[in-house]
Amino acid sequence: MNAVTPAKPTEPWRQRLIRSLLYGRNVDRAAKARARVGLAMLAFASVYVLIGGRLVMFAIGADAHSARRAASQEVVATARPDIVDRNGAILATDVKAASLFGEPRRIIDKDEAIELLTATVPDLDEAEVRERLKTRKGFVWLKREITPKQQQDIHKLGIPGIGFLRENKRVYPTGNEVAHLIGLVNIDNQGIAGMEKWLDNQGLADLHRAGFATDRLQKPIELSVDLRVEHALRDELLKAKEKFHTKAASGIVSNVKTGEIVAMVSLPDFDPNNPKEAHDPDRINRLTTGVYEMGSTFKAFTLAMALDSGKINLNSSWDARGNLHYGKFTIHDSHPLGRFINTKEVFTYSSNIGAARIALGQGVEAHKAFLAKMGQLTRLRTELPESAAPLIPRRWSELNTVTAAFGQGLSVAPLQAVMGINALVNGGYLIPPTFMKRSEAEAAAMAKRVIKQDTSDKMRFLMRLNAEIGTAKTADVKGYYVGGKTGTSEKVINGRYAKKRVLNSFTAIMPCDDPKYQILIMLDEPQAIPETKGFITSGWNAVPTGGRVIERIAPLLGVEPRFDLPPSERLILAASRTTQ
Repeated sequence: MNAVTPAKPTEPWRQRLIRSLLYGRNVDRAAKARARVGLAMLAFASVYVLIGGRLVMFAIGADAHSARRAASQEVVATARPDIVDRNGAILATDVKAASLFGEPRRIIDKDEAIELLTATVPDLDEAEVRERLKTRKGFVWLKREITPKQQQDIHKLGIPGIGFLRENKRVYPTGNEVAHLIGLVNIDNQGIAGMEKWLDNQGLADLHRAGFATDRLQKPIELSVDLRVEHALRDELLKAKEKFHTKAASGIVSNVKTGEIVAMVSLPDFDPNNPKEAHDPDRINRLTTGVYEMGSTFKAFTLAMALDSGKINLNSSWDARGNLHYGKFTIHDSHPLGRFINTKEVFTYSSNIGAARIALGQGVEAHKAFLAKMGQLTRLRTELPESAAPLIPRRWSELNTVTAAFGQGLSVAPLQAVMGINALVNGGYLIPPTFMKRSEAEAAAMAKRVIKQDTSDKMRFLMRLNAEIGTAKTADVKGYYVGGKTGTSEKVINGRYAKKRVLNSFTAIMPCDDPKYQILIMLDEPQAIPETKGFITSGWNAVPTGGRVIERIAPLLGVEPRFDLPPSERLILAASRTTQ
């Protein structure tokens, strides 16, 4: 009888498929075992390689890793966007710099560590380092932004618990060139002045806190300033400051059609790479944080007010035969003519008496209303956080109108006056100044008409006439059809006007028949020199300085020279009448 062999259990199809893929169809058990052992060895080797790699990474980056964890409660300098001029030149950027930190709990011999560190980095304060390392904190800063050589020397010491953390350090490649405009940051890379502070106020600080302000996510900030024009303006102001022995010198170049500030210089300035200089009270930005009596440049507002009212014209006559007595005060002219003068002569001869009579003819309330409309009685706000409110009389009387007519008794920020003068010559539109790039279309959208086109034409005529025959003749650079107005204001010292201590200003526009730019030059307390024949008024120092600035910057701004142009009477007034 034959024995029956039991049937072999059927292998599930999934296992057959996997076995076929892994071993093929005819593989014996020995081959299968060897494959399994090899797979296990590969898995163990991978685990050991991973562990070894992590150990190496930990050994290399232990200090930085622990520093980041321990510094979670500390302020670490974060990234900021580049700031560039209108042509893309870098004005401010970030670089990586090492900062020295300590972990007091890990330092074995603190006295030895302090001795070695202070010997390697002499500017470390031993008492301060000792105080910080004697604590039980897990992390303390010892010195921010050390040099590469200092980092290398400290690294060679091999002190446990001493390490380095790479931070963003703000640097300013142009140094002093645009210091007051750019401002600066503190040790934690946070803006504390100028456009740097404005950046933080625009939400950069919030991005930092949220962790989104990384180098890759930030686009450069484009300003309206032109570094080439800035350099030329600063260079000429430095020369004028030295030549006329002035206390300070400052200047602005503004686009009259957009309100863009193309250049701004206030001397003495500072190097934002050396923040200590910025704390000197003599290095303030006099163009935005200072307020001054602007002197005879304010006569432009007085005449524009009267011409715009229609009550006077360019040929109206004014009594300048003698001084104007108002109560116990006497108004006089620097160069008295002793006769009746017309409106054009009030401007070209800079007559205080004529300006006072014109303002009185308009009335106190009309005068105040016009200056307010021109933005001269309230604080001017721009992107720069630093600004000052004008100083205006508490009770505005007729005497205040008399003195304000020729620029006394009312103090404004120079940038404020620039904004107003722009409106007088650009067709009558008040445009807020800006330090950011702005198109003419964008400017037109926010512009506010403050005087008639006809009044603006007459003001351009008067400013050009002043360069042809008046006090601005030395700034009449051939080919650029310059116009301007001078101002010499005596400074108030101990409550009284000091005749020998003056603030001189000169505002110029070019070209007068179709203005594109305004240039303001200010010299604080210029001294008489042989070349000025003992005089210290604006025509002898601020005006020729303005002429040299125009000569240098006009080609940079793309203003093409034109020669043999007719006088202002024909080119400006005649064209204005034809248009109307």
